[in-house]
Parts: sequence; C-alpha cells; structure tokens
Amino acid sequence: MTDIIDELQWRGMLAQTTDLDALRKALADGPITLYCGFDPTAGSLHVGHLVQIVTLARFQQAGHRPIALVGGGTGLIGDPKPSAERRLNSRETVKGWVSRLGRQLSTFLRFTPEGETEQPTDAILADNADWLGELSALELMRDVGKHFSLNQMLARDTVKNRLDGDGMSYTEFSYVLLQSYDYVQLYRRYGCTLQTGGSDQWGNITAGLDLVRRMDANEPHGAAHGLTFNLLTKADGSKFGKSESGGNFWLDQELTSPYAFYQFWFNADDRDVVRFLKTFSFRSREEIEDLERQTQERPQARAAQRALAEELTTLVHGEEECRKVVDASLALFGRADLSELDGRTLEAALSEVPKVETEVPVGELPSVVDLFAESGLTPSKSAARRAIKEGGAYVNNVKVTGEDAVISAEDLLAERFVVLRKGKRNIGGVVLRG
Repeated sequence: MTDIIDELQWRGMLAQTTDLDALRKALADGPITLYCGFDPTAGSLHVGHLVQIVTLARFQQAGHRPIALVGGGTGLIGDPKPSAERRLNSRETVKGWVSRLGRQLSTFLRFTPEGETEQPTDAILADNADWLGELSALELMRDVGKHFSLNQMLARDTVKNRLDGDGMSYTEFSYVLLQSYDYVQLYRRYGCTLQTGGSDQWGNITAGLDLVRRMDANEPHGAAHGLTFNLLTKADGSKFGKSESGGNFWLDQELTSPYAFYQFWFNADDRDVVRFLKTFSFRSREEIEDLERQTQERPQARAAQRALAEELTTLVHGEEECRKVVDASLALFGRADLSELDGRTLEAALSEVPKVETEVPVGELPSVVDLFAESGLTPSKSAARRAIKEGGAYVNNVKVTGEDAVISAEDLLAERFVVLRKGKRNIGGVVLRG
C-alpha cells in the first residue's frame, strides 16, 4: 500500500474532504473499500469521467478496493441540472446503457477474472437498481426521507437556482435521497467507507455521509468519509472535454474515433498539458517532471502532448488502435505509408482536416487543381496552379509536377480517399463518391 493522499495532493487533485487526517489514518490502517457513481445518461462515458475512473484505478493500485457504481436506478431520474429538467429515458434504454458503461469501466479496473479466486483489491461493479428497484414509496418516505431536512434541501445551490427560474419537479428534487441511500447500501453490503466524486458532487456526498451516520449510528464498518476532486478547467477558458461545436469526446470509438480521441490530447495547450498528465497519466513523478522540463525548453516538440495522447489512447482503445492512429498522423505528413492505413482510420483522420466530398461519373476523375481549390487548401484554382509550379503540392505525399494532373484510379486509397498536402503542414482530403 502507498500513501494515496500524498499522491493525489502532488497531482493537484484534492478539493474537499470531510476529515483529511481521519481519512489518511483509515487509508494507512486499510485496505478500505471506496466507490464512485456513474449515472447512465448516455450510451458511453466521456473524457470528463476519466478523472474519477483513473482515480479509482489509483486507489486500487495503492492497495484498496474500488466499487464502480453504475446508476441503473438513479439514471432513470438523473442528477438535477442547473438549468432545466432532464429528459426521462425509457427503462429499456437505461438498462442498455448500464451494460455498456459497465463494459467500459472494466477496461480501467481489475475485476476478478472468470474462474479465478477473488483478490482483496479486485473491483466490484454494482448497479443501484438492485436496491432502489426494491425500495417502496413508503420505505423511501419513512425510512430515508425522515432523515432529510427540507430546509437543507432547499438551500442546495442547484435547487435554489432552479426555483428562481422555471422550478423543479419533485422527481429531481428527491434525487439526493436516492443517491444518499446508495452510500448506505454500499456501506452495509461491502463495508464501503469512502465516496469520491467531482467537487460539484460535494452536496450529494455529504448528504450520503449524513444518512449513513443516521441509519447506521453504531458504524459497524468504521467511520464513513467523503473526498472530492477539482473540476478540470482549460487555460483558455473553454470547457474541458468539449469539441469546438460543444460536443463531448466519448470513450466509445463509434461516437469518437480513436484518431479524434488522440488528437484531443495531442492538441492540449502547453499551459494545460502538465496538469493533464498529473490528472490522467500513470507515469511516475520523475517522468512527468521530465516532460514538464521538455515542454518548457522545447515546446515545439510537443513531447508531453505526445506522451499523454499515446498513453490515454492506449488505455481507452488499446495498443493496436493507438498504433494505427500514430501511423495515420505520420502518414498524413509524409513520414509513413498512406497505403498501409485501413479505410476506417483514414476516414477518421481526414475528418479532422479540410476536405471535399464529390460525386464523380465513372471514368471522369477530377483534376488536382480542382480538388485543391474545392477542399480549401488553396483559395482558388490559380493559387493551386501556383502551388504546383512552386513544387509545394502533393497527392498522397507524392509531389505533383504538372498543372494539368488528374487523379487516377491508382491514387484512390481504400478505393475512395485522396490525401492532399500543400507545403509541409497544410493537409486536405478528398472523398470520392460514385
């Protein structure tokens, strides 16, 4: 076992704790069992969830037992948003999402392999539908609701903000009762004595702690604790984990390609990358400090961004997908063979650059000049001709020598793609249809 608190403090992650000294002692006397909850509000987790997932993995590596709680019950309601009511999803939809999130979480934590003996630190995958689905309305009101002060519930920031606006349904108002009851059940079933989450979950976590103390006053498993982590922000003021269009970067490769996932981390601002390494990377302190030094001395090399992108892409998508992504990145700029890329990886790579999709009749492939202009790599056809004349135009990393050059069938990658390049760094793509 290692001192996980010192580790998290060095990584700049700790936000709030109920009693840091008491928690540190409990961890030292451990091992303990801890949990973090993930509500299935979509069919995939996203990069914002990685803070909590990776932290559970750190606790497991430090000798403790993590519980990944997927909220099949609370997911039917949803943690109240600051602005408006959540749309309620069907039971079938939520059940399907629970399964998908469970599979994703199993990538990061060690669960007991089938046929092997359970180890003390093996993770537990729990679903709160198992106990919330059995909780009657009378039990909720009498056994759980009795312990909640209406004054305290009304004082919660989310509730106050919603009541000052369009109001809040009783369904969402009662969410805190259900999430708090999760802690009681995990405390009783598994001896779980620590809940973790983002700093925006502090109110829910302390409500759960209070309910444990009220419903299990003799504390048979020891004192319960709460711990939250700082919410990530970006140096430029934009929201972490969002694309320029406002969408999430998902962990499911069908929603966010491994190439786009890699590029998200590789494009990290120099002002952010060391914080991201401390938060998400399993590299040692010495390795991270060395990458920090390299960023300060040679920021153009982007060594820290590359290390971060490769580690997290491998962690989420596996070594093979990461290799394909790295090969695609090199190939686009002429440092690897484009023909070695599979169609899916090539399509994902070209989705990140200016491109044109064009319908072409059989036997009438377009001219290079037309494609450079249509893709936006050059502002006009005359500029495209000038780029060719000056030796700065490439098709599939092969220099174009004639201003009248036409795309041939042999130029098509995966039967439909063409990669254009102007100079060393300006990349464009063509997708031919028909």
